[in-house]
Amino acid sequence: MSSATQASPSPQRKIEYLSRPTPVSMADSWFDIAALDHFWVRRRFQVLQKLSDNLIRTSGELAEIGCGHGLLQKQVEDAYRRQVTGFDLNEYALQHNVSRQSRVCCYDIFQKSEALRGRFDLIFLFDVLEHITDEDSFLEALVFHLAPGGSLVMNVPAGQWAFSPYDEAAGHVRRYSIEMMRQVAVRSGLFVESWSYWGLPLVPSLMLRTVWLIGQNDQRKIIRAGFDSRSPIINSAMNAISQMEMIPQRLMGTSLMAVLQRESLGGLDAGR
Repeated sequence: MSSATQASPSPQRKIEYLSRPTPVSMADSWFDIAALDHFWVRRRFQVLQKLSDNLIRTSGELAEIGCGHGLLQKQVEDAYRRQVTGFDLNEYALQHNVSRQSRVCCYDIFQKSEALRGRFDLIFLFDVLEHITDEDSFLEALVFHLAPGGSLVMNVPAGQWAFSPYDEAAGHVRRYSIEMMRQVAVRSGLFVESWSYWGLPLVPSLMLRTVWLIGQNDQRKIIRAGFDSRSPIINSAMNAISQMEMIPQRLMGTSLMAVLQRESLGGLDAGR
């Protein structure tokens, strides 16, 4: 088991089935390790607050595509007392969703339900796009659900140089630079409003992981070795180390987070 405390799913947890569950390119074993007090999960949310605090507070309806077991939903609920409608196709993850106030839906965004057209003013896409082979088609389907002038907050792993057996085991297709993100955004009718690399203090551990996992083949062992913080002491130490950077920062990091905005009905919003 991970050193991080696991939040137990509610036995009354309701999943709304808008689509049939479908296997996705995401290792279920990752959901067994990732928890609210894992240093990486905590740091990711801190970066989100640095970039998007006011956006979260003032946007209309919120959604997360690829919500998994609901860590981000729960963090937003706790910090902002706001609900985040969660969409995913991974039934295992949805069954273990830890959010308490938000809707949890099994839904394929390619279905493009008319009831959800332009419904959301702010959509979170956290650690999903790197799993998608056809980025353009996926983002086109996502934008269908985003209100004109709405915002998309995206987090992805950074640095193709760091691609390793861990990425393969986790179902990653690629890692990103800001230039890559700008290109895919423009192709999808979005523009990057603000962004930051993050995880700079974690780069040495990422490099060590890349070397450590060479030759490993067992997916579960790779995910556990690559993400499990192993003990509360190590988790606390990594949490402290991860915060030793200013946000935003443009140098490098283990991850990249950006706020993207959709074109309004009258063209690009002012200030692009």
